[in-house]
Amino acid sequence: MKHPFAALIMAIGLAFPTYADELSVKDDAPARYVVKEGDTLWDISKLYLSSPWQWQTLWKQNPQLGDPDLIYPGDVLVFERDAQGNPMIKLAKGVKKLSPAARVVVQKSTAIPTLPVAIIKPLLAFEQALSEEDLVGHPFILGANHNVKLATQGHLLYIKGDLDQFVHYGIYNVEDKYVDPNSLETLAYEANLVGTARVVDIGNIAQGKPATVRVETAKREIKPNDILLPISQGQSFSVQFSMLRPTHPVDGEIISSDNKLREFGATTVVVLNLGREHNVQEGHILDISKRSPTVIEGSKGPRYVEDASRLEKLSSSVSELFNTSNSKNNAVWNMPEEKIGELMIFKVYDKVSYALVTSALQPIRIGDSVGVN
Repeated sequence: MKHPFAALIMAIGLAFPTYADELSVKDDAPARYVVKEGDTLWDISKLYLSSPWQWQTLWKQNPQLGDPDLIYPGDVLVFERDAQGNPMIKLAKGVKKLSPAARVVVQKSTAIPTLPVAIIKPLLAFEQALSEEDLVGHPFILGANHNVKLATQGHLLYIKGDLDQFVHYGIYNVEDKYVDPNSLETLAYEANLVGTARVVDIGNIAQGKPATVRVETAKREIKPNDILLPISQGQSFSVQFSMLRPTHPVDGEIISSDNKLREFGATTVVVLNLGREHNVQEGHILDISKRSPTVIEGSKGPRYVEDASRLEKLSSSVSELFNTSNSKNNAVWNMPEEKIGELMIFKVYDKVSYALVTSALQPIRIGDSVGVN
């Protein structure tokens, strides 16, 4: 049985799409291409299209190909144009697979991915964005059977809270929180999976006896106050995505990154202050924009804010406050935003979402805008 995409993509592209329906095919697009193991849908799209994310549009113009999510290593793609000049890609028929027959069965069990799963899998499998309500009432670690601050594999942990005897639990560390830069609202808490545990004794909280679990795996050090969640909770996720542009206006910001740096480039996973409440979904492609430096036009001519004198900054602040601008005041020019990259959302919560930076013309920073107009 064929299975759809089993992963995600990433490409460092510096050519941004023109979001018209008309497809722009590259002049050097190959007439024939054999799909290789390790290829991604994005990789193949970039061979043919100036705007790779429009791959599905190209596919819809060729209904004889069937499901675009199901192409496999060994398939041969043939590029042609119809009588009207529209681009077409066909699957070659009767072409012998180039890989050994014994391997074809294995390859055919999994369609090629959309993005490289290795980049986003840690975020899909080991991290969750929990709301304040999600954190209420969860069992948490009181201590261990050894007088250590950091427990590890094999240690017994004593838990305050109700546990089920035959359930495996994930141990999560909750430290950082995602805060909206404008409203200062706490949007979610970053919960990282640090280990797993098996229940040894469910205990009896009413009698003052804590539950006991044994640490089976430890990804990182385990500490008192870490919470426990059933290991299945939050570990079921889809990696089947349809890349698309939102049909409604979206306006948000990058509020964090997986590498915890303030400046980064393509292949970085970032956190947005956009979630289900903002009608974003997995697969949405958004622009990344940066506002150009503000300029103060004063008696010495236009100058960037950081180069202006204290008096010019003060004068410009007063001018901006009272919305006045004349020869006696320093005019403030708030420059427009310019597109500097793109990202794709792959995991959505109520108020935040995780996205992969798929292209960058210049370094991306915390606070850069994301969205579509």
